[in-house]
Amino acid sequence: MLTFKNINIISVILLTGLLVSELYLNIPLLAYIILGLFWLVMTTIGSFNILWNYHLKAFNSNSDLKEKYVAITFDDGPNSNLTPQILQLLKTYDAKATFFCIGKQIEQFPGMVKTIVKDGHTIGNHTYSHSPQFDFYKKQDIVKEIEKTNELVKSIIGKKMKLFRPPYGVTNPSIAKAIKITKHHVIGWNIRSLDTVIKKDYKILNRITKKVSPGAVILLHDSQEITVKVLEQLLLFLKENGYQSITIDNLFNIEAYA
Repeated sequence: MLTFKNINIISVILLTGLLVSELYLNIPLLAYIILGLFWLVMTTIGSFNILWNYHLKAFNSNSDLKEKYVAITFDDGPNSNLTPQILQLLKTYDAKATFFCIGKQIEQFPGMVKTIVKDGHTIGNHTYSHSPQFDFYKKQDIVKEIEKTNELVKSIIGKKMKLFRPPYGVTNPSIAKAIKITKHHVIGWNIRSLDTVIKKDYKILNRITKKVSPGAVILLHDSQEITVKVLEQLLLFLKENGYQSITIDNLFNIEAYA
């Protein structure tokens, strides 16, 4: 299994082998450079690919599930304009979803959080600031971001969130250490829609539907106008193919709140 710990062990063993070999052979500098590049490439890919579970275990999909259930998830809200449209579509198609909310957005639209929960959906923690520099934060700063957002939601719905999704799905040792303290379930995905990048709704929809299978976790954003158009088509596709969207906690049979 390719994890940060295992790659470090392999790299140390190979480095030790090279150093021991220096006693008998003339090991070229290139060998050390290749080893360093191996570690760097593996760690970079693992950090940016939450599916690898490289630094920590994440719930990315439920491959054991045989029933046609999937989990639609939304990041970066709540949004005063788009989130209500999304909630109405979900209600129309009798679908449930999970919203990973940013603390700053929650402060602006606390009533939206109440509505999300009232409609039977689940709220998850997506940090307080969603800062582009979040991946460089120290453990204690990450803990503060997570706990501040948890307290915000608790003040609104009376419960603390247990689900957490790191910004951009990037993980690192500091985030892994912080999660050990906060004891959140880390939620990833196995279908990334790229609705923040792709400009054509049919391309986003095709990217999602060709990968749909029982237990899939779909990443969307309730901060993008194009997502509303894609969602309606996606919900129709799921209905026509016998799929039902449920919340993350139900998909994995884990607790959403403490």
